[in-house]
Amino acid sequence: MSNKSEQYKKISEELLVHIGGKDNVQGVAHCATRLRIVLEDTKKVNMKEIENVDLAKGVFIVGDQLQIIFGAGTVNDVYKVFAKVSGKENMSLKDVKAKSAEKQNGFQKAIKSLSDVFVDIIPGLLAAALLMGITGLLTQQGIFGEQSVVEMFPSLAGFNRFMQITSTGIFTILPLLVVYSATKRFGGNPVLGLVIGAIMLHPDLANAYSVANGSVEPEVINIFGLKVELVAFQGGIIIALMMGFITAKLDNFFNKVIPDLVKLFLSPLATVTVGAFLLFTIIGPVGRGLADVVTNSLLWTTTNLGIFGYMIFAGIQQIVVITGLHHVIGAVEAQLIADTGRNFIMPLMSVALIGQGGAVLGYLVANWNNMKERQICISSFGSVLFGISEPAIFGVTLKNKFPLVAGCIAGALGGAYIYITKVTAIGFGATAIPGLAIVAAENSGHLNYLIAHGIALLAGAILTIIFAKAKKKAA
Repeated sequence: MSNKSEQYKKISEELLVHIGGKDNVQGVAHCATRLRIVLEDTKKVNMKEIENVDLAKGVFIVGDQLQIIFGAGTVNDVYKVFAKVSGKENMSLKDVKAKSAEKQNGFQKAIKSLSDVFVDIIPGLLAAALLMGITGLLTQQGIFGEQSVVEMFPSLAGFNRFMQITSTGIFTILPLLVVYSATKRFGGNPVLGLVIGAIMLHPDLANAYSVANGSVEPEVINIFGLKVELVAFQGGIIIALMMGFITAKLDNFFNKVIPDLVKLFLSPLATVTVGAFLLFTIIGPVGRGLADVVTNSLLWTTTNLGIFGYMIFAGIQQIVVITGLHHVIGAVEAQLIADTGRNFIMPLMSVALIGQGGAVLGYLVANWNNMKERQICISSFGSVLFGISEPAIFGVTLKNKFPLVAGCIAGALGGAYIYITKVTAIGFGATAIPGLAIVAAENSGHLNYLIAHGIALLAGAILTIIFAKAKKKAA
């Protein structure tokens, strides 16, 4: 047996002891950097001992899931041995998530469901947002001079036009994709979700944006005494989420009650017909009202609370990440872009994240002589730069408490600068370095985005160093 194999076997055996043995393991898998173990009883876990296990760079518990940070590459090797030692081989990350979900309460399941709906869509949205960032760099004046890049180099006009079409395609059918994904997530036939999504965007319906600005008068029809306006649902993300749930439940219901002999054609017919009727009579109006409440509440907060609203959001956003509720924000961002064309939430989330990164750097400086802490800080900071803060939070800041506070204060300071300079984004799904591509160019957006992050980074580092020195003096 090679030295590495022996090392991984020793790590696995130690982990089993510190988590309560094989009987306490319900499932095991891994993601890019973390070994993820679903436990029967988290009270049996000895966190202190796990932190001292060789190669472990951080450990935390989310719900009933123990997550140990080993880092990219290493985690794959540790997983193979641990899965064999624990008797949980051939489990996928999806299997582990499903096993973990069995023990979640209703609220946790609802949050996870919303997150799952957007998981399959996010890559497409991210690609579109980055393409929009490229077209923004090419067409917006004031980035590289008085003229835009296309104005300086007219030969790029055709390429830019191609990129514009490519970047906006997904947003023209986003409600359809959300209905499809939501129907699939809630256990219905996703093809029926596509049908409902196509009805929402039917070309014979009046365009929702044109109706909103008063340039188009919608057709009104009478259905069993109900007056129904034939208006499409462009930008109706919340409506699409609701319709995905409704479509799935209708599909399951009709499949149960309709006899097998006629189920093949009657069940989808009933699902689509009833679903479409509910869309235009109940879900559509209610969903539009909810969307207005969400958007108007956010706009009210920024308008009436001003700089304090921005600072509060950026200050607590990473605490929200700890709870897992941050997954819902994607739906809010999508609705905000659909209603206003701009997303002021993304820059705030980004500086909040970078504030935690600054706190990690500060903790690194304060504990430079501790080799294990140094490794954890360096690897987790690298993740922060690309928009992933969990290793930093659970491996450094939350574990040591005062860096978390320093990072939150730093995020609030960055949020204040975002408010002052009016930085916004034209997409969502990317923060930190990747987020630079989707920053709106107006108000010197890209430069101020970098400055805001510099403020959050430095403030997080400096405050953490100050807190660390104060803690040592008090000890």
